[in-house]
Amino acid sequence: MSTATLQPSSTASRSKPAPSASVAGMGAIPLSGSSGVAFRVWAPHADAVSVVGSFNDWDAAAHPLAKEGSGNWYAAIPSAKPGDEYRFALKRGDDEFTRIDPRALRVTNSIGNGVIWQKPASPTSAGAKKFTPPTLDQLVIYELHIGTFNTSKETGPGTFASATEKLPYLRDLGINAVEVMPVAEFAGDFSWGYNPAHPYAVESIYGGPDAFLAFIEAAHAHGIAVILDVVYNHFGPGDLSIWQFDGWNENNLGGIYFYNDWRAQTPWGDTRPDYGRGEVRSYIRDNALMWFRDFGIDGLRWDMSVYIRTYKGNTGDPADDLKEGWGLCQWVNDEIHKEFPHAITIAEDLHDSEWIVKGTGAGGAGFNSQWDAAFVHPVRATMIVANDEHRSLDAVIGALKNKYDDDAFKRVVYSESHDEVANGKARLPSEIDANAADAYHARKRSTLGAALVMTAPGIPMLFQGQELLEDEWFRDEVPLDWEKQSRFAGVHALYRDLVSLRRNLSGHTAGLSGQHIETHHVNHEKKILGFHRWRDHGAGDDVIVIMNLSSEPVTDYAIGVPSTGNWRVRFNSDAKAYSPDFNDHTAPDAETVAEPLDGFEHRIVTGLAPYSALILSQDRAS
Repeated sequence: MSTATLQPSSTASRSKPAPSASVAGMGAIPLSGSSGVAFRVWAPHADAVSVVGSFNDWDAAAHPLAKEGSGNWYAAIPSAKPGDEYRFALKRGDDEFTRIDPRALRVTNSIGNGVIWQKPASPTSAGAKKFTPPTLDQLVIYELHIGTFNTSKETGPGTFASATEKLPYLRDLGINAVEVMPVAEFAGDFSWGYNPAHPYAVESIYGGPDAFLAFIEAAHAHGIAVILDVVYNHFGPGDLSIWQFDGWNENNLGGIYFYNDWRAQTPWGDTRPDYGRGEVRSYIRDNALMWFRDFGIDGLRWDMSVYIRTYKGNTGDPADDLKEGWGLCQWVNDEIHKEFPHAITIAEDLHDSEWIVKGTGAGGAGFNSQWDAAFVHPVRATMIVANDEHRSLDAVIGALKNKYDDDAFKRVVYSESHDEVANGKARLPSEIDANAADAYHARKRSTLGAALVMTAPGIPMLFQGQELLEDEWFRDEVPLDWEKQSRFAGVHALYRDLVSLRRNLSGHTAGLSGQHIETHHVNHEKKILGFHRWRDHGAGDDVIVIMNLSSEPVTDYAIGVPSTGNWRVRFNSDAKAYSPDFNDHTAPDAETVAEPLDGFEHRIVTGLAPYSALILSQDRAS
């Protein structure tokens, strides 16, 4: 957050920019044809502003900007062009310093220079069919981190290009949406991305904006939507060029882009944006829309929105409400959905409030969905606890039946995420067995958790490597171990089969993408849970899921079903195909018996292995 003193060149030509009609926009704005680049920046407390760059030998006197209203400064420079490096040079009183453009779309690095960037024309854009993301009920999300997803310790952080190489793998796994952890330029080369130094610039170590565009285009070609993590609850705190941008501040805090009193405080530093200032609100709104307009993404996931809508996360205390932040969420969501009707906006709020996903017209924040803490925490706790007697069916039932605003798809359900497998916590197999994450019980109970994710009402999400039985905890410098794809090929196949059933790719399990669930069979003594999923009812729609949450197998076990006829086993997590030490416990297709059970007129008899799940449905009529 230090200021850099400008050293003017004595060799640059010192001329005023050629007069031209002012163009709209902020930052560096390439003009049509070869007529140069316009620059506009907000610096209300500066006494003078100019642009320095490779086009004028970094001479502060060469291209001064004219002061406009509302604290903006503007000039059009014919000699500037895309690819040139640049900064803004500012004076305030006796102080002279340079800053990277707050809206720079490309930077050399987090402490380097801005680079004038112009979006290239897509070679496939003319006449190409516009990609439309899946509807919420069809989404299966895969959260990934570009820096660790497909790389090695020897080659350094991963890139958009290396991640693109794995898109066919994700397509074949059945994934139809990736949630990419933040890609805005951050300090250093290794990061989760939740420390944005330059919110508009695409991380240079990943390949910058052109490589991100190529990644998105390739994802769409494989039928995969791209949802991007964005961080608006704080900026930085490192390498922040917008810190005290024009030299002004109060209380030695951040200046024009930030609150300059106690309201600046967040768990990540004193860098909360000033949500009550129009220029800052527009800065965030424009950033959100930029990802859709310039890059063609399909959705945004907002990091920890609770620290946008409250000061300290005390959601039960009206005195802690940050009304300006709540209004910002509403405004930006409305703007996104007005311009991009298919856009997906997801909040990581984690405070189980249905108001996050209610429409703005009803007073809600307007997000389409939110990460569901009321699912992940009880599910992980149930899988991790060592003794069966402490395994709570009621906790699992609560996780399965939770919903917001009476809509199952207004929540994202998961057993692993970047937060859940770090910060003192580990991957679910490692939490189950810290000494041997590949041991029988670790594989059994972690895959049982995955079965819950894929059969629960809601939008299911996997975290990268979960399907490879990745262990330990997530770190930004430790690459995903792709050798485990062959080592645990059966576990990978289990996840692939679950995703296929969730998406109803074979046409027999439509109910798994429906709104409805009834936990109709609850056996606390044997720790067996049965639930009925459906969309519209009928063969090919009604699904029965049976889970054994104990170490004891059961045979000749009766459970009620909603209709007569043959119920086919579509999935048995104990199949030897998933691991040689699984038992292929007997669970054949079953014909109903006309005896009432569990509120239904018919029952079937089946068997369940320890810590296993069955998914059954009926064939559709031909």
